[in-house]
Amino acid sequence: MSQTATFAVTGMTCGHCVASVTEEVSEIAGVEHVDVSLETGALTVTSRQSLDEADVRAAVEEAGYQLA
Repeated sequence: MSQTATFAVTGMTCGHCVASVTEEVSEIAGVEHVDVSLETGALTVTSRQSLDEADVRAAVEEAGYQLA
């Protein structure tokens, strides 16, 4: 059964930012789908198991942004 979690990302200003966050978060084990909204800063992640927020935070930081 899939689980969905939503996070707020700060610092994104363009489509490249969205693509970077999407790419990094997609690499987390178990992640099935990533949706990033530039307008709201919302990061919605669907995964096969519950996500560790630290893993999401590390992926977002690797892309050059921060979780709010």
